[in-house]
Amino acid sequence: MNFATKVLHGSTCIDPFTGASSVPIYQASTFHQFDLDQPGTYDYARSGNPTRHALEEAIAALEGGARGFAFSSGMAAISSVFMLFSAGDHIVVAEDVYGGTFRFLTRVLSRMGISVTFVDATQTEAVREAITPATKGVYLETPSNPTLKVTDIAAVSAVAKEHGLLVIVDNTFLTPYYQRPLELGADVVIHSATKFIGGHSDVVAGLAVTRDAALGEQLYLIQNGMGAILGVQDCWLVMRGLKTLKARLDVSTKSAGILAEWLSTHPGVSRVYYTGLADHPGHLVQQQQASGHGAVLSFDVGSRERAKALFDRVKLPIVAVSLGAVETILSYPVMMSHAAMPAAEREARGITDGLIRLSAGLEDVDDLLADLKQVLDALPPLSSVQSQQSVQPQQKEAFSRA
Repeated sequence: MNFATKVLHGSTCIDPFTGASSVPIYQASTFHQFDLDQPGTYDYARSGNPTRHALEEAIAALEGGARGFAFSSGMAAISSVFMLFSAGDHIVVAEDVYGGTFRFLTRVLSRMGISVTFVDATQTEAVREAITPATKGVYLETPSNPTLKVTDIAAVSAVAKEHGLLVIVDNTFLTPYYQRPLELGADVVIHSATKFIGGHSDVVAGLAVTRDAALGEQLYLIQNGMGAILGVQDCWLVMRGLKTLKARLDVSTKSAGILAEWLSTHPGVSRVYYTGLADHPGHLVQQQQASGHGAVLSFDVGSRERAKALFDRVKLPIVAVSLGAVETILSYPVMMSHAAMPAAEREARGITDGLIRLSAGLEDVDDLLADLKQVLDALPPLSSVQSQQSVQPQQKEAFSRA
């Protein structure tokens, strides 16, 4: 089946027990055992629940994996997957990762005796050169957040397999509709389902899928042991959002492409990051490994003052710490998604004080263009302002928890 059919007629479609057209919310913490010698599929809801099971089966099928898992947040999924590693292990990580991932790796995982080397994963040889005898895994995020660097998943996976390493890919930006890392050689794929899969800014959730059952059993042991499971009502919301994923991304991605093209020609913008632009360094790799460019782009307006003026004057997009929703969302990475990353690290990755991330929603794109135009046209020319490369400490901490 094609994706549009598969997402509607998979395990989230019909309840196998009642025939209901929507899998019910099984609001139960425990399950009666009719025969002690032959225990049922479910016993305690932390270990398994029919509603969560339906979602986990659905994401596994869409990603082409053996086992799926639903976690209480995207970071719960990410941190649980990192628990596959042990003290003394080393992991090679793409340098352009979500700020929360960076924080977990450098401030939590480091205390467990697990070391990390950050590399420019767009350069496959850089990944190879970072591998040591202690290396056990490679972690990728492609396209990266927020500068949308593209890593060749198949090429990096091939290098990793030469050394028997696990390959983990954060697929939040593209979802299984546009990109399926397991088919390109990855072992684990992760999603913040809060974003495009949920899609309505009303749920916090994480998903993970393993390529083989044995690795899935290891991750299940961690999920069950740590208990970072997704509640059944949130599972139901994610399943509902999943059903409209293709339709939403079709519209949002088209709008993102139009916005990126227009922003790239505006004199008030110094740079646009979007893999759909022909001059993007990762454009060709993206076309080879994914069927779409997604709904997220970033653009640089040159300074914090100009960015703040845009946020103050824009009317349609919401300014928020998230992406992937039905409404267009503007974010300020230095104070939101990457506030947990030290300023020097941000600057080295191109996350400047003038950088703005945009996640296109379902509004009419002409209205979005008109709104951005009225703001950008009113800003002083880039050449007349002094670009500031630092944010005051109290400002940097404003959204550092996200």
